[in-house]
Amino acid sequence: MPSWRERWVALRNRWLCDPRFHKRALDCPLTRPIALARVAALFDLTAGFVYSQVLDATIRLGILEILRAGPIRRDRLAEEIGATSEALDALLKAAEALELVESLPGERVALGPQGSALLGNPGLSELVLHHSHLYADLAQSEALFRGRPQNGRLAAYWPYAGASSAGVASTAAVTPYSTLMGASLPALAEDILDAVPLRGRRRLMDVGGGLGVFLSAAASRWPHLALRLFDLPAVVEAAQRRLVCEGLSERIECVAGDFLETPLPAGADVISLVRILHDHDDTGVRRILSSARKALPSSGQLIIAEPLSGTGGRDRVAGAYFSVYLLAMGRGQPRTSARLKALLGEAGFSNVRQVATRNPTLMRVLLARP
Repeated sequence: MPSWRERWVALRNRWLCDPRFHKRALDCPLTRPIALARVAALFDLTAGFVYSQVLDATIRLGILEILRAGPIRRDRLAEEIGATSEALDALLKAAEALELVESLPGERVALGPQGSALLGNPGLSELVLHHSHLYADLAQSEALFRGRPQNGRLAAYWPYAGASSAGVASTAAVTPYSTLMGASLPALAEDILDAVPLRGRRRLMDVGGGLGVFLSAAASRWPHLALRLFDLPAVVEAAQRRLVCEGLSERIECVAGDFLETPLPAGADVISLVRILHDHDDTGVRRILSSARKALPSSGQLIIAEPLSGTGGRDRVAGAYFSVYLLAMGRGQPRTSARLKALLGEAGFSNVRQVATRNPTLMRVLLARP
């Protein structure tokens, strides 16, 4: 016997598949606003790739950075980026529809609200440009979603995704993704540190800490705290150069190792995993959590910070974005809070709780104790 929800879904879908239903919904004053909103949403779905390429072009051509300084005449903008007036007009019309730019009197153009917000989020432009790898993989969408991708660009970009031993990755191989992750982390690092006070803790070890951006934020927030970065040898080499430039090389200890193969060093009473677990399958997550459990004292704390699925609404960040991105990358999956709690329990952690963050759409935080 079908459940009431199955019966409702079947009825809804019969209506929505019927062109006559759409016509009646558009003709009725009560349902017309809903029907028009649905039409617009459906068009957005079909035109999404065009929107993403308009965004990509405004960044690659430097338009948003030019407009950061203030409004500019269209003809002058065309000269600066080397575009014909006809092509620029088409791009600006599309960018204005997406609120990336805004037209002003006197044939001038300025940043729009979305363009300004994008510039106000450090690292977002680098992420947009990075998506060219994802678009290349999605060009073979049938193969990707049959589980048979061909020559994946994302898998090559993230060398540890398909490597039998990530520890052998070279500095040249890890620098692009380490830089990308570091550029997008500062704002999220502040959110994590706001959600997790570290007063009373002695040493924080950031596992998979990349270039040390999260630890740099922690160093500024908690001057008393000893800090340790643990990552692949090639990543540690790049991190040490950055920390010297930041004047933090004496404050932050760097330890090289592969957290899937190397036991984590003891001595920290807090371990953080920032955007780490969703890059690994359950077997890898079990190894990481088990290693963290062994490295922590009984009074220690584990911090997990990453996007979670099953957060309500349409779940577009984890459900629509990260599930596809990680599939193309070749490893990992977004997980629900309940799934992570279960994996933490298997590893010997208890008292697992989720704490509020400023932007739960992009980052959620779980705390656990041994």
